[in-house]
Amino acid sequence: MNPTGLLEVTAVRQVTPRTVRVTFTGDGLGELEPWPDQQLKLLFPPAGRPVRLPSADDDVMRWYQAYLAIPEDERPVMRSYTVRSRDPGRAAIDVDFVLHAGPAGPATAWARTATPGDVLGRYGPDAAYRRPLSTADTLLCAGDETALPAIATILSEVDNAVVFIEVADAAEEQPLPGEVHWLHRDGAEHGAKLLAAVRDAKLPDGSVAAWLAGEAGMVRSLRRHLVADRGIGKSAIEFTGYWRRSLTQDDAPTSEDLADAAEKLGA
Repeated sequence: MNPTGLLEVTAVRQVTPRTVRVTFTGDGLGELEPWPDQQLKLLFPPAGRPVRLPSADDDVMRWYQAYLAIPEDERPVMRSYTVRSRDPGRAAIDVDFVLHAGPAGPATAWARTATPGDVLGRYGPDAAYRRPLSTADTLLCAGDETALPAIATILSEVDNAVVFIEVADAAEEQPLPGEVHWLHRDGAEHGAKLLAAVRDAKLPDGSVAAWLAGEAGMVRSLRRHLVADRGIGKSAIEFTGYWRRSLTQDDAPTSEDLADAAEKLGA
């Protein structure tokens, strides 16, 4: 599958008050092999301009250098998202957009007004980033609403997961199979109720692995608890900070971001 291409919006629907599900079609999507937590880069064009794509290249670093070489006023904004579901018969994928409160970033601003016929660019999904699911007796999944699409795909593959998801309020819950514990912030600090619930959770006997995603600081706190307090080995924890409070993917990484990246790479 060509790693880069165009995506056209074919449908938009509001699945919760703060989540918009966008259906895309595009060349190559019908050949897309599914796997859990399947991520891709979406490219949002500058206002009033078509999407300008870097030259196609299977090597991600050469592709990224070509992306940076696009003049700044023509360069699309790039953001990472997870494939929520797919329909290979129609060469279509669904992507969920969380409409964050406060000033809208480029992805949220786009999602709020997305209509059929709109076009974005993409890079991926790339099978090089596919990670196998753990074979532990229990898989603990924990995250905020941005992790919900990935958790949904994981639950389609396993039946041994214990899941904790923190969302803004009860209206943000979505139907999911299995043992899912919903935590409602209802104005509380982001991540506080999730961390408390995971700390208090009684997990089944046997080996435990974890999958954590969402706001980066929250993910770090969860991971520290699982390692220091529960004795789960670092290698048994898959973790990703999808977003950072007060920062975007365009901002320079913090020292904690760099430490996380080094650990994921085994440095």
